[in-house]
Amino acid sequence: MNQPIPFGTGRPSDADPCDLTGVMQQVAHGDKQAFSALYDALAPLVFGIVLKVVRDRAQSEEVAQEVMIDLWRQAARYRPDAGSVRTWAATIAHRRAVDRVRSAQAAIDREHAQAAREHTTAFDEVAEQVETRLESEQVRRCMRGLTELQRQAVTLAYYQGLTYREVAETLRTPLPTIKTRMRDGLIRLRDCMGVTT
Repeated sequence: MNQPIPFGTGRPSDADPCDLTGVMQQVAHGDKQAFSALYDALAPLVFGIVLKVVRDRAQSEEVAQEVMIDLWRQAARYRPDAGSVRTWAATIAHRRAVDRVRSAQAAIDREHAQAAREHTTAFDEVAEQVETRLESEQVRRCMRGLTELQRQAVTLAYYQGLTYREVAETLRTPLPTIKTRMRDGLIRLRDCMGVTT
């Protein structure tokens, strides 16, 4: 087989479409010289189509080579009644070029999404840790401003999950007193923390 011509340096062949059909049949039977003739006839067409879609010369050369290999491998699938060899080759070239562009775009999209996730996650984790630490310090400071009974009642209810009745039983204090102390304690906490209702 002849050395392949560099893409874009040859002119499209003026070969008769009927001749390409015969050449394609020979290629289907593994004729390397027929493939060389087919390559010479179709490489410029294939490269031109791919370059219009891909727009990068190096990638276009790569995709065009893949198309030519496809033509060699799939030669037996060519059906003259479905269209000319040029049309068949052009269709394969266009599909391959579009696939390359989509694949490249998908890779870029995945990289951007991954970078965004990593950047956002790292920033959010740090911001959340700082915010949680500041809120915890503020809650501790505000809790110190409550009376002993208020602090105990709020701690039992909100940090240990006890009901008003269970808090009253634990602290051996009447239920109405616990309710009043908790209400007053929560109001003081809200005011201290600067929470608006």
